[in-house]
Amino acid sequence: MMTYDLAPKTIWSNLSRETLQIYLTHAQQAYNDLLIGNKPISVSYSQETGAKSVTYTQANMQQLQGYIMDLQRALGINRRRAIGVRFR
Repeated sequence: MMTYDLAPKTIWSNLSRETLQIYLTHAQQAYNDLLIGNKPISVSYSQETGAKSVTYTQANMQQLQGYIMDLQRALGINRRRAIGVRFR
């Protein structure tokens, strides 16, 4: 009997849950630091292809939000559900 892994592969697929949680915590701290006016924030992570580092500033907070959302999705956090509407 053949089995297939239908889960979509992402850049996060080969990382442990603990590593993803660490990355998420650092990204959320960076976001908080930007919101309260601290200096530009650098976030680093490593993958199979090597280490990556990005510096976020107030100008690219949306990219940081996207990074946080990607990590949350990889961890199964913050999944959006369809909004149900009832008519009476």
